[in-house]
Amino acid sequence: MPQLTGLHLYPVKSTYRLSPQSARVQPWGLADDRRWMLVDERGRAVTQRDLPELARYRAVPTADGGLLVTAPDGARTEIAAPCVERGDPHAEVEIFGTVFDAAEAAKEARLWFAERLGDVRLVHLDRPDRSRPVKAEYGRPGETVSMADGFPFLLTTTGSLTELNRRIAADHPDDPVKGAALPMERFRPNLVVDGTEAWAEEEWQRIRIGELTFRVAKLCARCVVTTTDQESGVRRGPEPLRALGRHHRIGQKLIFGINLVPERPEGVGGDLLGTVRLGDEVTVLARGPLLAPDPEPAAAGQG
Repeated sequence: MPQLTGLHLYPVKSTYRLSPQSARVQPWGLADDRRWMLVDERGRAVTQRDLPELARYRAVPTADGGLLVTAPDGARTEIAAPCVERGDPHAEVEIFGTVFDAAEAAKEARLWFAERLGDVRLVHLDRPDRSRPVKAEYGRPGETVSMADGFPFLLTTTGSLTELNRRIAADHPDDPVKGAALPMERFRPNLVVDGTEAWAEEEWQRIRIGELTFRVAKLCARCVVTTTDQESGVRRGPEPLRALGRHHRIGQKLIFGINLVPERPEGVGGDLLGTVRLGDEVTVLARGPLLAPDPEPAAAGQG
């Protein structure tokens, strides 16, 4: 029986992961997942596509809703959660063409990040209703996402990674460095499932993980972020994009993983849908062909 063996969230978009044993599920994703992000002077999301070194910044939510952020050099800053209703400033921000409002962190936070990363600001989704709609082509009325690229969840499987790594090794028989196996962290998933055949997830339409069910919205296309070593924050060459291009391409898109939207359990109201835990059984409830990603960059992973 397939089971959940990996669980990851990223408090600030494109920064280092947290990997708890269990996590609360909200309509827009895991609790505390990508409720914060950095933006440039125009309000556009700043991610590892722009600054791969973001992978080395670690952010941990605090009990009062703020953040404790640690830079690669060990420097730390504690950031209070801003709130527009309390009079904190708000900013009009953008993720791949989708514009929405977020609360802007205090000037001290901006200066701390700017000293290290240039002209960036930190913003926060201070209320649930600031979550934005899932893209209309793949979403249903009322479905929302926080600051992930496009969808509340990204799921990957160890079976598919094993096959991809086999292909990478076969493509570089005389170069053990280029042919080295890649870790799952390169793909920045929320949910990792073990116990399936390679690419089996690409025929799932609806699944159950523990106590919750999820609708599979579409296949996930991948971008340059997957070439970044998530421990060092350094680009490491063309893999896995080269291997995906050679062996697992749909149209012009390089596919690895699937995007999910959680379903609200019957009789459950409010922002908490339930909890997922490592070891939860994964059951496929419906199978069939999935939508391929469209040509826009919002289909390029989670960020």
